[in-house]
Amino acid sequence: MENSSHTPAIAAENCPVQPWETAPIDPRVERLVNELIGRVADKWTLLVLELLEEKGTLRFTQIARQIEGISQKMLTQTLRQMERDGLATRIVHPVVPPHVDYALTPLGNSLSAAFCGVWSWAETHLATVEAARARFDARD
Repeated sequence: MENSSHTPAIAAENCPVQPWETAPIDPRVERLVNELIGRVADKWTLLVLELLEEKGTLRFTQIARQIEGISQKMLTQTLRQMERDGLATRIVHPVVPPHVDYALTPLGNSLSAAFCGVWSWAETHLATVEAARARFDARD
């Protein structure tokens, strides 16, 4: 059943709750979902989320060393946005030299858990996706 006032941006056939089928979607919720998908789909946010979930509280420099290819500017932007969204906490230690620790909040942990499904899907369908890519690439 399609809501005439809204078409969801993402097909959620397997989602147990499909509120757009029974009631209009709150535009604030839709905006947040779209923002979070865009942000978390960004590889840096996903990698930081995964690292903090796996390792717990880390210093900025520890995160930078463990995420290959991330610049200091991108890591700073990513962590600030995660903090703004309530996904991570930033703890400044008033020592000389100062250092800053980052950790996931309960909200960040819950988002990380939600993305476990993506990893499970990728593990299950890896061979199928690789075969599809090989067929596509062979066409040219």
